[in-house]
Amino acid sequence: MLTIEIASALLGALAGLILGLTGAGGAIIAVPLLIFGLHLTVVEAAPIALFAVGASAAIGAMIAWKKRKLRYRAAVLIALAGALASPIGIFIARKIPDAPLLLLFAVVLFYVAFQMFRESMRSSAETMEEHASAPCQLDELGGRLIWTNPCARALALSGVVTGFLSGLLGVGGGFVIVPALRKASNLSMQHIVPTSLAVIALVSVAGVASSAAVGGLNWPIAVPFVIGAVAGMLLTGAFAQRFSGPRLQQAFAVLAAIVAASMVAKGILALAS
Repeated sequence: MLTIEIASALLGALAGLILGLTGAGGAIIAVPLLIFGLHLTVVEAAPIALFAVGASAAIGAMIAWKKRKLRYRAAVLIALAGALASPIGIFIARKIPDAPLLLLFAVVLFYVAFQMFRESMRSSAETMEEHASAPCQLDELGGRLIWTNPCARALALSGVVTGFLSGLLGVGGGFVIVPALRKASNLSMQHIVPTSLAVIALVSVAGVASSAAVGGLNWPIAVPFVIGAVAGMLLTGAFAQRFSGPRLQQAFAVLAAIVAASMVAKGILALAS
């Protein structure tokens, strides 16, 4: 039989693989893995997932920064807005029973699945048209974002939503950041994914610190889960390019929908009992 530490490490590795492949979805899958695999509540699983995904995202972001693919100014702005909203989400989460939180998490997961599947079906012409009207545009000469008030507002708003959800449900927020950056800017996915990882890492610091401060972090489970997630993230770097594209998005969307349906069933059973 697997010990709880080994099981936690294996589940963390799976979350790290998903994060490395998609730039999003690591925590949104990590929380259900901890709930179904280790029988934790949402409040118990959320900070562990956030810690693990934040640590693995930080490594991915540092690798991207060395390759000059990270838009660090955009990442810092989004993360600052998220850090302000994260403690609010944590406070609310500790006031809500587990069953309603399960159902809320399932709703968010269904939304993620729908959005990701719809995005995978879009044509390149539609994407180019959206990029042309985005508030954040790249300077063709300098290769940097041209900062305007609409651009700053769009990025800050995505940060607030990311921070609140990270505190409430323990999600890193990549599923918010990646679509937000695609809609708000004309950045390529080669820059969006690393920027998303940087935001996840920075926002996670606030959420994990707040949870640890109130004694909400189960360290014996969290440590092996984090180690597994980081290992999975590093392993992904060797083959991530081979599995990118619409098919990967569609596969993740289907997986997310299945997990969401399972969480709905678990939440309804909890309410009934």
